[in-house]
Amino acid sequence: MGTSDTGVIEKVKQDFKEKLKEPSMYKVLLHNDDYTTMDFVIEILIYIFHKTHDEATGIMLNVHEKGVGICGIYTFEVAETKVETVHRLAKENEFPLKCSMEGV
Repeated sequence: MGTSDTGVIEKVKQDFKEKLKEPSMYKVLLHNDDYTTMDFVIEILIYIFHKTHDEATGIMLNVHEKGVGICGIYTFEVAETKVETVHRLAKENEFPLKCSMEGV
């Protein structure tokens, strides 16, 4: 491999790095309502978002006191799946719990 080959390889590496971007990230939010129980919100946070009981309780209190709580930050596909899962489980348990995602 000659000296000119090294230059070509470095150029290809640089072009490749420039094309790679970090994926867009999204916050997943839970919204307060007057019907969903605090215990159900905690269960959702533990089961879907893999929070400890203490973390889940803190997020649930934010939802209750501030109207919204951040469950986590994920890539689009992961965030979308978590939102859909929350809505499905809430519906199955007859709660109107709202979950949304917003860009970071």
